[in-house]
Amino acid sequence: MRRSSDELNKMRKAGKVVAEMHEATRAAIRPGVTTRELNEVAAEVLANRGARSNFLNYHGFPAVICTSPNDMIVHGIPGDYRLKEGDILSVDCGAIIEGYHGDAAYTAGVGQVSAAAQKLLDVTERSLWAGIDQLVIGNRLHEVGRAVQKVAEAAGYSVVREYVGHAIGTEMHESPQVPNYWPGSPGPTLKEGMVFAIEPMVNVGSYDTYVLDDGWSVMTSDGQLSAHFEHTIALTDNGPEVFTVA
Repeated sequence: MRRSSDELNKMRKAGKVVAEMHEATRAAIRPGVTTRELNEVAAEVLANRGARSNFLNYHGFPAVICTSPNDMIVHGIPGDYRLKEGDILSVDCGAIIEGYHGDAAYTAGVGQVSAAAQKLLDVTERSLWAGIDQLVIGNRLHEVGRAVQKVAEAAGYSVVREYVGHAIGTEMHESPQVPNYWPGSPGPTLKEGMVFAIEPMVNVGSYDTYVLDDGWSVMTSDGQLSAHFEHTIALTDNGPEVFTVA
């Protein structure tokens, strides 16, 4: 769906709140901190900005952010897990302002991480920006996934298939979906005013996944590391505009 200039302004505001959630939680990540404490940091940002969480109570999800360490890909529930030196942690944040959504994620190292872990973070973030570069008027949507996949697989990694990006606006998850891989067809033509959440999930090993008994936490099937980066982006005459950066 194409958004009006007024709608885009509201989404910019939501995106800025998400960016602030990123900054605040990043600053709090260190060995010994629990993921529940990070959730409290993010909740405080939402409260201070008069924003609502689009994660809390979404199909029963019990928190305002997702925290997914190490071999957990996405949708981890904040709780008693205490961060350790060398962990990597995906933090997924969302906010609603005046009925419009922002959604973005990052993966950070806890203290000093291994060279292998840092490479995964760097490649996954680079794959996100490669996908964002495809969000230009007249291009086809699934070129995003082709670009993401090319970067990730060139480094020897795999791209998760079961979980994908999406359009976003008055709902967090809108159609069409945005695969992080080439699905075999070019997809719809991109137009000014469309807004998408692009979110590569990249695994060191297999792209196969399973879900824990909590019904949310998505794990790599082989226990190897996974990273997740995401931004909310609008198509404009001047190219892609990323709403979820400070």
